[in-house]
Amino acid sequence: MSLDRYGVLKGRVLDHRREPDDDTPHYQILIDGDGSARAAVNVLSSGQESDPKMSELLYVAVEDFQHPILADLEKLKDGYTELDRKPGGLALDYIRGSLFDRTDLRALPAHEPGEDNDLADVLDHYVTRAQANNGSRIYAFGEPWSAEKEADKIFRFKPGRGIHNIHMNQGNAGRFKGDNGVWQDGALLFHFPAADRWVAIFLAFQSQKWHTDDRTGGALPDVPQARPGGQPAEGEPDQRLRIVGALVNAVGASPEDESVTLINTTTESVDLAGWAIADRDQHQVSLPARTLAAGETIRIPLIPPVALGNHGGTITLLDAVGLKVDGVAYTAADATEEGRTVVF
Repeated sequence: MSLDRYGVLKGRVLDHRREPDDDTPHYQILIDGDGSARAAVNVLSSGQESDPKMSELLYVAVEDFQHPILADLEKLKDGYTELDRKPGGLALDYIRGSLFDRTDLRALPAHEPGEDNDLADVLDHYVTRAQANNGSRIYAFGEPWSAEKEADKIFRFKPGRGIHNIHMNQGNAGRFKGDNGVWQDGALLFHFPAADRWVAIFLAFQSQKWHTDDRTGGALPDVPQARPGGQPAEGEPDQRLRIVGALVNAVGASPEDESVTLINTTTESVDLAGWAIADRDQHQVSLPARTLAAGETIRIPLIPPVALGNHGGTITLLDAVGLKVDGVAYTAADATEEGRTVVF
C-alpha cells in the first residue's frame, strides 16, 4: 500500500497558525495557489511512544538547497500538481533522492517556552519570511485531501482543502505501515527569488526506519537499522566510503566517458565485489571486484544505460546487498564546463 495520492502544492504564504499541544499538534499554513488551501505540518508524533522524547520529530533545514529538481519545480503553476511516484521526476524520496545527509536530522520538541528552541520556531522563521515577500513561493509535498463541504477548520475559507503527510512516508511500522511507499516523501521547500535562494525542510518520525524496500517502502527485515537521524547501527553500512567527485560533462560527443570517483576514508580495506553506482533513473553499474585499501581512491567509468545528465542528477553508492552507503546531487550549473570534475 501507499498514500492514496501524492503531489506538491505551490503558492504564496498568506497566514500561519500554531496548534495547541495535544496528541498530534500541527503547524498550519494558509497557502494561496489556485485558491486557498491549508498545509498541515506534523510537529509531534502520535504520542504512543513510551518515552515522550521519542514523540519529537526529526528535522533538518537546508539553508542553501541545491538539487536538479529545482529548475522544473520553479516552472510549475501555482496550485496542486499530482506527481508520478518514480525516479527522475519531481517526486521526493529521502533515501533514494540524495536530498540531504540523514545524520543531519535532529529531534526538536513541538513547543517550548522561549525563542528558537522548538520545531514551530524553526517553521516560523521561514514561513514568516515567505509571508512577508509576495514574490516568494512555498512548495508543500505530501498527500492532498479533497474539497470539503464545510469551511476549513483553521482558516475558515470555503470549501476546506489542503495537503498533509508532509514528512517521510516510508519505513513505518504498526498502524502507519499502510502509508509506506517509495518516491512519495513529504517536505517543505521555500523559494526566495530576490535572494536567488532555496530552503528545504525535511521531517521524519523517530520510529521510522532508514533502509526500506525499493518496491514497497517497508523496512527491510534482517538489516541493522538506525533511526533516520542516528549514526549507523552496529552492522549497518558505514557511510565513510564516499563519493568525492564525478566527471559529468566529459569532452566530446555523447555518449561521453563519464566517471565517478570514490574514496575509502576508513582505516580498513573494503571489498567492492557486488557494489554498484546508480544514477538519477536508478540505472546501475557494478564496481570492479577488487579491494579498496584504506585511504585509496578509485575512478569508476560509467557504462550505458547509466548516465549523468548535463541538466543535473544524482549519484548513489550501493553496497553488496543493495543498501545505500552514500549519495550526492549536482545541478545543471555544475555540469556547464566540459571536462571539469564536480567535487562533492
